[in-house]
This record gives sequence, C-alpha cells and structure tokens, in this order.
Amino acid sequence: MASRGASLALAALLLVSCVSVAAATKYTVGDASGWTTSGDYATWASGKKIKVGDTLVFKYAGGAHTVDEVSAADYAACSSSNALSSDSAGSTTVTLKTAGKHYFICGVAGHCSSGMKLVVDVAAAKATAPAPAPAAVAPAPDAADTTPDATPTTTTPKSPSSPGGATPKTTVTDISPPAKKSTSGAAGLGAAAWAGLGLAGLVAVHLGAF
Repeated sequence: MASRGASLALAALLLVSCVSVAAATKYTVGDASGWTTSGDYATWASGKKIKVGDTLVFKYAGGAHTVDEVSAADYAACSSSNALSSDSAGSTTVTLKTAGKHYFICGVAGHCSSGMKLVVDVAAAKATAPAPAPAAVAPAPDAADTTPDATPTTTTPKSPSSPGGATPKTTVTDISPPAKKSTSGAAGLGAAAWAGLGLAGLVAVHLGAF
C-alpha cells in the first residue's frame, strides 16, 4: 500500500514538472542579432509577455561581453560593481524565478552606455487548474442481484371434503318454467261426447217412430 502511494506521488510530481516545462518559454535576447552593442533591446522587450519560469538566452562572443544582472539604480548608472550575477561564457541562460522588473547590462566599459542594456518586466505565472479527478465507477451488481424474481404461482383452493373423504354431492334445482298443458286432448274429448249424445238421440227418435 505504501509503495503504491509513493508511486502515485512520483507520477503526480512528474506530471507537474512536465506541465511546468511545457508552459515555460525560452527567449533569445536580440533574436538573430544576439547580445551586442548595436542592439535595440528596449524595442525587443516591448512586445514580449514574459512570465515567471521563462528563460532568457544571451548569445555573444565569449570574453568580449558580459551579462550582469544589476539593481535598478546600477542599471541607470551603468554600473556592474554590485552585480547580482555575472557571466562571460558566450552563452548565458537566465531563468526568471520572481515577478517584477529584472535589469541586465554588459559590464565592459562603454558598452552599457552604447545601448547594451536590457530591462524585462516579468509577470507572475498563472495557476494551472488541476485536472479533474476520474469519476468513480459504480461496482457491478452481483450475479444473484441480476436473477429475475420467480413468477408467483396461483393455487386454486380445493373444495372442502366430507369427513369420509368423499366429494359431497351437489343438489341441482331445476328452475325451468313449467310446461304448458295441451288443450287439444280436452277439446277432442268434448267433441266425442257431443257426438255420442247426438247419436243416442237419433236412435231414440227412430225407435219411437216404430
């Protein structure tokens, strides 16, 4: 666990370093002309947006010139007696670590008064917004949680059984309307009776005639 934490810290440090290096700008003083007595360094610096972390590279003939960083008062007086730093190697790189104005002159007599002097106004570096933390990934649900619920079954209740186990009989009541009585038989019977009476009367009349 500790080794993992150390690895993460080292990775973060490397990332910050890479961002810082990528954001820094390198300026060659005087561009192609370099650091000479004929340069116009006030014009050269006027269009630059220099910030903390940027570097200035002075190119010149080694031993013929110097690069001296001085105070504002020594800059105005072209004096390098109290120089903050000095170099005469022929290629001098200065990393600007603080915001504000920085003053440079050539310490060789007569060169500063000839225009071999530079002042740069260094702006504070802008804070870089930290990268957003990766979104947390929700853990995958367990296999048991993804199993669909069993389909509920419906049980039909059984009819209650008789004490002996036999299924009770169900009495069905016929509620059909009563059948109509036929009147044709009665009508036929009445007609036959009248016919018989009529026949008997004829027989009686016939017998009386004799």
